[in-house]
Amino acid sequence: MLNKERIRQMTALARYEQEDGKKEMKISRYYRNDYIGLMLLKNFFITTIGYFLVIGLWALWKLDWLMDGMDSMNLWLLLFLLAAVYVGMLIVYSAITIYIAMKKYKRAVKNTKKYTQGLGTLLKEYGREERRQRNRRNPE
Repeated sequence: MLNKERIRQMTALARYEQEDGKKEMKISRYYRNDYIGLMLLKNFFITTIGYFLVIGLWALWKLDWLMDGMDSMNLWLLLFLLAAVYVGMLIVYSAITIYIAMKKYKRAVKNTKKYTQGLGTLLKEYGREERRQRNRRNPE
């Protein structure tokens, strides 16, 4: 027997599974600290690659200025400044990554829990209906 409420519930569960469910179920399989650590690792590599690309492009743009001032330039100060900017940028981006990853993880766990509860409710309804149909067929 078709039940409108059950069809709505099945549709909502299927919609979740098709849209955000796949990603959120993958996220919720991790422990929170493992997921955040993975996001920080990705952040480290992306930030490092991006930083060195930007520094390389800047060096190419200012190549003649760098070559003219190479003998009078304090190279250690320049390297220290570049390292300090890199570390500062890494700290800021890591803090942002932690904040976003925590929010994403909490949302994924909450939505996956709702999805699992919805599946449990649906399964109970089908179990009740099956028992009712068995009792109708085989009255003792």
